[in-house]
Amino acid sequence: MNELKVDISTLRLKNPIMSASGTFGFGYEFMEYYDTSVLGAIVCKGISKEPRRGNYGNRIAEIDGGIINSIGLENPGISEFLEKILPMIKTINTAYIVNILGSDLDEYLYLAEKLSELPRVDAIEVNISCPNVKAGGLSFGKDINLIKDLTRRLRDIFPKPIIIKVSPDLPYIEIAKICRNEGIDAITCINTIQSLLIDVEKKTFFFNNLYGGLSGPAIKPIALRVVYQVAKEVGIPVIGCGGIMSYKDAVEFFMAGATAVQIGTANFTNPLSAYEILKDLMSYLEKNKIHSVSELRIW
Repeated sequence: MNELKVDISTLRLKNPIMSASGTFGFGYEFMEYYDTSVLGAIVCKGISKEPRRGNYGNRIAEIDGGIINSIGLENPGISEFLEKILPMIKTINTAYIVNILGSDLDEYLYLAEKLSELPRVDAIEVNISCPNVKAGGLSFGKDINLIKDLTRRLRDIFPKPIIIKVSPDLPYIEIAKICRNEGIDAITCINTIQSLLIDVEKKTFFFNNLYGGLSGPAIKPIALRVVYQVAKEVGIPVIGCGGIMSYKDAVEFFMAGATAVQIGTANFTNPLSAYEILKDLMSYLEKNKIHSVSELRIW
């Protein structure tokens, strides 16, 4: 019999298939397609202290091999999340992970403290690709000293598993080592890759915000590289994310060293993607007489 359970530190998932933040809403939106309780975990869209309206103008573009988004982290803010959204996901019977984002250190700490005592919140995933307004807009993840301070203080505030989500645009190996040393439980590899798109007809940049985040199959080889490097060189549990469109893609990530995987852009092409990947993965393991995904690692 296949054993699909995996452990992210003290958090046991019923299986290693998770949703990726920003692609699955808050989980209840997909209930009309299937019971999202079958997934190993739901990672909700990023939450900030105050509501964010996101960017103006063009916000998403489909390209060969994926999409580029410039949504701008639109979300209802922590108060509405706690008051209106959490009650709506009570019936979803699987691990629930809240992605948090901030414009300064205090915002991250505020959010972590707010979520720390909620029984329905099983873990947090921290988006460190956000611009730090107090540092002139420099990404949090590019300031190593700030990452040390952030992870240490988050660990003091939040007693449940903490996952840090990194982009290949950041010094991810160094960040992963800091996270390991500060007691962070896992790393999500990878976040979207900063990209540029130009409208040749209008002779202008496509996004008002100039840059967008590339996701989808085009980034899978990069994501696999980062997962392999972090898992092998740092030894911290890794959640693979980036261009997983089928069970075969998921298997590649497990072979590279991932403990679990997140399904993102695929949810836009087919809302049943995560469910079908889980089902097909189970069939693959059974057919090949593989008892757990940990056996798939090839190094």
